[in-house]
Amino acid sequence: MITSVKDRVFAAAEQISAERRPTVSTVRAAAGVSNADATRYLKEWNEEKLAAGGRVAATPPALLEQATRLAAGCWAEASAQAAEQHAAVETVWVQERKDKDQEISELVADLDKAAVEKESAAAEFQARITALESGVKALEQRLAALGSELEEARASERAAAGAASEAEKKLASAEARSATLEKVHNALLQRVAPEGKAPGA
Repeated sequence: MITSVKDRVFAAAEQISAERRPTVSTVRAAAGVSNADATRYLKEWNEEKLAAGGRVAATPPALLEQATRLAAGCWAEASAQAAEQHAAVETVWVQERKDKDQEISELVADLDKAAVEKESAAAEFQARITALESGVKALEQRLAALGSELEEARASERAAAGAASEAEKKLASAEARSATLEKVHNALLQRVAPEGKAPGA
């Protein structure tokens, strides 16, 4: 089947337009026609494409009205759904914000409570330290007093031991003198008593 020059140019233009915009040189090479035929029929092909586009764009008014109503309905429905979703999201956000504020308030209260407890514990600890220091000082004073009393007791013990030793010496000396006096006394009695009589007869 022999195709005309116009058909070959139109077929080449359609094939080329699938990838890029057809030109006179690309159509002429693809269709195997002269430069003049490629220029002439490519112009006709472009004009037909433009006319076809114009016919497609010329939509009937009734169809345009229906499309407009459909678009308006779709837009209204989409707007309503968007408003509902926005309200739901806002409600969730408000609740989350409220919960977060409550959580923050509780954390702040816990921190304040912990700070008060820490200060109270520190004060109690310091009071215990002060009491312990006072107790240690009292014990040190008591130990010092006991040390002094112990030294005094030892000194008294040494003095008593010295006195006892001195008393023992005096007692021994007194006993020795008493024995000596008794001997002298007995000797005197023997001298004084008549002969043949025992002393005390």
